[in-house]
Amino acid sequence: MKREILTTQDGSTTIYLPDWNESYHSKHGAIQEAYHVFIKNGLSLFAAPIGKSSSEGRSVSILEIGFGTGLNAFITYLEAEKANQNIAYTGVEAYPVLLDEVMQMNYVSELNVSGKIDVFNAMHQAEWGEKLLVSNYFTLTKRKQLFQDILDINQFDLIYFDAFGFRVQPELWSYEIFKKMFLSLKQGGILVTYACRSSIKRAMLDCGFVVEKLPGAPGKREMLRGTKK
Repeated sequence: MKREILTTQDGSTTIYLPDWNESYHSKHGAIQEAYHVFIKNGLSLFAAPIGKSSSEGRSVSILEIGFGTGLNAFITYLEAEKANQNIAYTGVEAYPVLLDEVMQMNYVSELNVSGKIDVFNAMHQAEWGEKLLVSNYFTLTKRKQLFQDILDINQFDLIYFDAFGFRVQPELWSYEIFKKMFLSLKQGGILVTYACRSSIKRAMLDCGFVVEKLPGAPGKREMLRGTKK
């Protein structure tokens, strides 16, 4: 399938699949979307309580559905370093992005963290299935795996659900997949996704999630967050 590098409206890059008219991130802004959906409405819920130092923030175990270009993982690493928060990050990807495509992503420069280029590269060069100690606060394990084959039980505090859209891969937004997500979360765990289709919300509700509609990232009216009560 043909693949192109596209610059989104906030200046950050993504990969575009013209045959599907689908991209790895929002054309309205890849970095903006990542921060809005996954950090503001996901990771920030695990910050240190008001009145306590950042060193007292909760350790967080994160599962990403769709590791892709590594943008969400890299931004989460930056947040971990900023907050001195321990994060164990697992990224699942069935069809890894090619290294020459990764090298065309401009996230390091757009995020103004030129000193972290080696970290971004190391994340992509890490062996699949092996834990990488990225820093004192952040570990990364990449799993080359179909989402349908995920069998984790009560392992994660937070899921970044960042699969390709329902229009092109509806099977990834089914009851069967969300049930796997529900089972993989700890009690009180949270799933966040950029999507807000009625059928997706129903699938999440049927699995047992308590579901909220939230304001979406730029260019999208709403998004969903589910909690395992």
